[in-house]
Amino acid sequence: MVTRIYHFLGLTVLFSLLLATLSAQEKKIVQFSGLISSVGGELPVPFVTVTNKSYDNQAHAADNEGYFSFVAHVGDTIAFSSVGFEPTSMVVPNTNSDKYTALVSMKSMVIELPAVTPFPWASIEEFNRAFLALDVSNDDASRIRRSLSPEALAALSRVVPRSADEIQTYNSMQRHINMTNKNINQRFANPLFSPIAWGSFINSIVKGDYSRKRLKY
Repeated sequence: MVTRIYHFLGLTVLFSLLLATLSAQEKKIVQFSGLISSVGGELPVPFVTVTNKSYDNQAHAADNEGYFSFVAHVGDTIAFSSVGFEPTSMVVPNTNSDKYTALVSMKSMVIELPAVTPFPWASIEEFNRAFLALDVSNDDASRIRRSLSPEALAALSRVVPRSADEIQTYNSMQRHINMTNKNINQRFANPLFSPIAWGSFINSIVKGDYSRKRLKY
């Protein structure tokens, strides 16, 4: 009796495998191609992983333009996955041709990560040691006075480059000083604007230095 049961189970398994093989052989083979783009836009989704779930999870990859092409069977379930996009899938439909082209749309996925607060201490014990060793002898006011002291500002001025506003202000002041000095020099170099020259000229007229007889006009 037990032997008959084992024979029956063996025949059942063999028959199931034979049916599965015949079913696989009866499936139509097509060249499955397509383009993968994002939903709501015409931008391609590059390097998407394309997996044939019905054929030993055979994996393929789309190129940088979102194009893929491989051999599949009619009725195969094809899954599409990519980082930053929601996974999607489709079934290869029956077609009269030996080629099928699909337009696959993938929806972008926004993932909000939980907030993380970084600390400069690796553990609570290290924080406690740093907190106990903290120097609180100087308050904020004393630190501000020390930072704004003439010595500190002079040291900063030697190493910190000037900003664009400072350079423009300095150049404007230099141009103003040069123009002022130029006008002053021209005013004093011209005898018409010199009161001393005018006084000497008037004294010469009074003394008769410029009379017609002396000048022989």
